[in-house]
Amino acid sequence: MSKKESVIVLGGGVAGLTAAALLAHEGIKVILIESHFQVGGCAGTFKRGEYIFEVGATQLAGLEPGGIHERIFRHLKCSLPEGRILDPACVVHLGDEKPPVNLWYDPKKWKEERQRQFPGSERFWSTCEAIHKNNWLIANRNPVLPVRNFWDFQQLSKALYIENIPIACLAPFSVVDLLRFTGCHQDLRLRKFLDLQLKLYSQEPAHRTAALYGATVLQMSQSPLGLWHLEGSMQKLSDLLMSSFIRDGGQLLLSHRIVRLVKGRDSRLWRLDIIDNKNRQVQMHTSDVICSLPPQSLPELMPPGCGLPIRYLKRLETLSQPSGALVLYAAINRLNLPRNCPTHIQLHSQELGSIFISISQDGDGRAPIGQATVIASAFTTADYWISLNKSQYVTQKEEVLLQILKQLNSSLDIPEDSWLHKELATPQSFARWTRRPKGIVGGLGQTPLSFGPFGLASRTPMTGLWLCGDSIYPGEGTAGVSQSALMACRQLLAARDWGEINLAI
Repeated sequence: MSKKESVIVLGGGVAGLTAAALLAHEGIKVILIESHFQVGGCAGTFKRGEYIFEVGATQLAGLEPGGIHERIFRHLKCSLPEGRILDPACVVHLGDEKPPVNLWYDPKKWKEERQRQFPGSERFWSTCEAIHKNNWLIANRNPVLPVRNFWDFQQLSKALYIENIPIACLAPFSVVDLLRFTGCHQDLRLRKFLDLQLKLYSQEPAHRTAALYGATVLQMSQSPLGLWHLEGSMQKLSDLLMSSFIRDGGQLLLSHRIVRLVKGRDSRLWRLDIIDNKNRQVQMHTSDVICSLPPQSLPELMPPGCGLPIRYLKRLETLSQPSGALVLYAAINRLNLPRNCPTHIQLHSQELGSIFISISQDGDGRAPIGQATVIASAFTTADYWISLNKSQYVTQKEEVLLQILKQLNSSLDIPEDSWLHKELATPQSFARWTRRPKGIVGGLGQTPLSFGPFGLASRTPMTGLWLCGDSIYPGEGTAGVSQSALMACRQLLAARDWGEINLAI
């Protein structure tokens, strides 16, 4: 089989862009199909007059030396997006009378902070730190999880060493189990903090978040890693990947929507039925498809007779339902914000649960000097919002908009008439923008039964169909989906004997 045969990548978010750019850099003909008029997906942006708003993702991990984005961009021979380390990465208000928790970049400052905020919890945090260091060593060796054949097993074996085995034994346990093991389970304030933080990254509270996953994301804010605020917007990451992809000969088809994916029983090729940018139905054929769309999309794309095995269909139908999101996009004069207002804030709300707030920095390109964009998001049940009729939807949307504004005004001491712009996005909004089923955001909840070796594999039971994105190991966030894209590309290249991608540490 020649490298001249094309690979088709579905979805132009960060996962799809990364997969497409990596394969094109290897000299493979790649076609990237994106239903929207721009790339980026949930890490993209949109404009409202003078303001630029991030659709979803507002923080970036993996830009540090040896981080997944730094390694990928170095391999692609293109410049990294410019960014600043967030310090603190977030300020968490727990809704009590005590000072908020600052997630400092300096590990020493963070240790002092957590000892002050959660006295007696150091055994828990030192355990998390040990797990995190172990996981990071493994991740940098590019493991393949879950294992589905001998090649996958070989890659995992190369990534694991004997010292990793004791940590691996924690795979069946949750973060709350770690609290019990370390004698910290009675600290209710610590538990509340963990529930809020883990919900952001795993879509699950502490008692349902896998210990191996939770321990790692709880350490992401500190040196030598850290979270980053990009200059301009998060769109810069996607645009640079797109430039690399096109430079290396990739073909980008915007405003093209996949409606059917078919694999005949006796055919080695996939057939893709696509609605193009002129609303015409066209067909494409390829031996390999990398799908970065949510796996919940596959049953609709592959109805009976299209090659989807019954057993795999049942697996997809029993996947946990990701959350939807309610997101306020607003703008304000900086004079109406608290003095020295942090870039990221997390609040506990009685009505909405966790509210995560991202505020632009002066001069970062998102708002005119002296003004700021404010993005406030809360999780919700997507099914509820999709089921509303037009009248119910308008009423409920207005109520939630006022609810979020009231919470911000109260928590940040903002005068009610200060807002220069305000609008609310719901799961219906995200369904239109991203075409994700029911407007879901994020991937599968990272529970002990769905993380790592127990998760959904990038290698499907259908030859030539590969998955990547936030439902595939190692999970959510731009760093996570980039890691999954690299894994899928390596599997595809090995299956076709087209070589290997080696990312230097």
